[in-house]
Amino acid sequence: MKTLLALMLMTPAIAVASSPFDGTWKMRLDSLKVSGKPDVFEVGNGTYACVSCVPAYKIKADGTDQPVQGQDYFDHKAVKVTGPSSVEITNKKDGKIIGTASISVSADGSTMTRKWTSNVGEKPASGVNTFKRVAPGAPGANAMSGSWQIDAVTDASDSARTITLQSKPNGMKIVWNGQTTDANFDGKEYPIVGDPAHTMVTLKRISDREFEETDRRDGKVVDITVWTVSADGKTIQIHETDPVYKTKSSYSFDKQP
Repeated sequence: MKTLLALMLMTPAIAVASSPFDGTWKMRLDSLKVSGKPDVFEVGNGTYACVSCVPAYKIKADGTDQPVQGQDYFDHKAVKVTGPSSVEITNKKDGKIIGTASISVSADGSTMTRKWTSNVGEKPASGVNTFKRVAPGAPGANAMSGSWQIDAVTDASDSARTITLQSKPNGMKIVWNGQTTDANFDGKEYPIVGDPAHTMVTLKRISDREFEETDRRDGKVVDITVWTVSADGKTIQIHETDPVYKTKSSYSFDKQP
């Protein structure tokens, strides 16, 4: 009985100590804003090149699996040109399909739509992104060629856009689609368990309503994210910097009931 009484007396303290980050959150699709270097592709003469990738690569576009070096989430890619303004892509890692994409460009060449699926999480995820053209490709090339800036996420499955946060006395647990980060605010690196790219995370507390996440792969910083929860506790604002691809993005999550 004494133990039970002690637990009961602790309940109010636990409730008071809960963080405004605690709970389940869903990304608001219309909140995405991206700036920085665009994506650049060259598709034509039987080849596909990702010029803006780090490192850049060029492979055959004949629908067969082609080895690709230096990419975090895939080691083989198959590109099939299905028309003068459409392409289908399959990415694999260790023989497993990691993701697919069906890409089409509008008749006027100004908009690219990418319908994608992803298997990097516990459950399959899917969505649709649109891009606006920044610069044209070479004359006569597939319409996908050129420079593109992501414009919007028009659709995404719940498995792609939902996260759960749980605070700890000196850290945070972040769960996305079966991938788990359980890290302390101590400057040490912690793994994202379940991530095929083996990302390591460092967390830094800025305030009770804000913290910074730094992601590394093979010791290299690949992403810096600042998480800020609103004063009313209903929204998390994300500001993300990608030092590898030289882009910045922002988006928000809404707290779920």
